[in-house]
Amino acid sequence: MFLPMTANEPVHCRPEAYYYFADQMSTLWTTAGLLRASIGVSMHALDDVDPERIESYIQGLSGLVAAAVPGNQPSDILEALHFVLFDQCDFRGNRDRYYHALNSYVPAVLTMRRGLPITLAVIYKAVGEGAGLSIAGVNAPGHFLVRVRTETGWQIVDPYHGGEMLSRDQVFERLEQVAQQKLKRRDEILAAPSHQQWIFRLIGNLRQLFLAEGRMTDLAAMNELLDVLRQNGS
Repeated sequence: MFLPMTANEPVHCRPEAYYYFADQMSTLWTTAGLLRASIGVSMHALDDVDPERIESYIQGLSGLVAAAVPGNQPSDILEALHFVLFDQCDFRGNRDRYYHALNSYVPAVLTMRRGLPITLAVIYKAVGEGAGLSIAGVNAPGHFLVRVRTETGWQIVDPYHGGEMLSRDQVFERLEQVAQQKLKRRDEILAAPSHQQWIFRLIGNLRQLFLAEGRMTDLAAMNELLDVLRQNGS
């Protein structure tokens, strides 16, 4: 049995992770809040995480994108974003070690240049919006994606697969490959999540992993963060 969490005090989660995460709830609706909450999740497991240094690194990537933009349209920024993240930096999905907790931690993914779809999506959104784009998540079952606002409409992008741009039909084909079954092609499957839902899914991935590996203290720590998210997220 796990000990109950006392009011505003973590029992299992590292205090620095818990309190940093809780501090982000009032601004979770912003991209900065989303990024910081993601960093907070990682602080339970990783030593010496410096959130300001991570944000500075993200801003540096945004600056590289801005410097590489060939024109002044959103599609031009999108082209530069892909050049920086996927050609220069080689961000990709971690197919060799997909089921590893490091893939869910933004600081580790920035170092490895490999991660899960949802973590790569956080980085993609933070870097792209820092360069002037409007980016939302796509909370599709089994495979998290993003969509980017261009002058011709929303473009769905798969950061896990090197920033591949997909049509609606291609998205459903990919989701069916992941699910290994046919899906009803309803628009709500491609809905954008709130940032609270985004972080809920990020933590949910870790909860499933920790449960499968028998890491019950880490599982309890994620439950504590979920309690914060449920009570205060927006």
